[in-house]
Amino acid sequence: MLKLKTFQVGDLQCNCSLVWNEATHQGLIVDPGGESDRIKEEVSALKIKITALLHTHAHFDHVGATKSLQEYYDCPAYLHRDDDFLIENLDRQTAFFGLPTIDAPEMTQLEESDKFLGVNTLHTPGHTPGSCCFLGDFQQGKVLLAGDTLFHRAVGRTDTPGGSKEQIKESILKKIYPCHPDTLVIPGHGSFTTIGEEREYNLFVRQ
Repeated sequence: MLKLKTFQVGDLQCNCSLVWNEATHQGLIVDPGGESDRIKEEVSALKIKITALLHTHAHFDHVGATKSLQEYYDCPAYLHRDDDFLIENLDRQTAFFGLPTIDAPEMTQLEESDKFLGVNTLHTPGHTPGSCCFLGDFQQGKVLLAGDTLFHRAVGRTDTPGGSKEQIKESILKKIYPCHPDTLVIPGHGSFTTIGEEREYNLFVRQ
């Protein structure tokens, strides 16, 4: 049985998630956006053995703690190759917000066919070219870790480098909305929602 805990980290309050197998305690960190010490404390309290770091995309607020955690846990960090250009320009990203530079982590290529502890990878370009979501069966039911692709009655912005309004709609309609309506959606920021609620009320995808 997979368990899940989500909490906010970093200057932009990224939803960082811990995913772990209740029996083996093997686990993942999804979108370690900042506050590496806080993340380590959460992992330690739950006695999780971290085997990988997963990223929905490469904006600085989702990778801020990656390098330090990668070194601490001696594990791979996964990112879709189409977001490599964002990792190479982390200094420009943080400079835009007037924040300190982040050391670029070493990333391992993430593919749509990849599974981690039974959690599936979906390539959902639009917010960024390499944006991905992670879909799995958890103790509380089906959960989609959506990054900045789908929000509560909104979608991720597409006016940053590599963004595409057409692509994000196509990703949501073809890869996310086919999920069961009761699927819990945990976005990259803000409150949680469900697939059913977004199908019915999310006007951004209909336009």
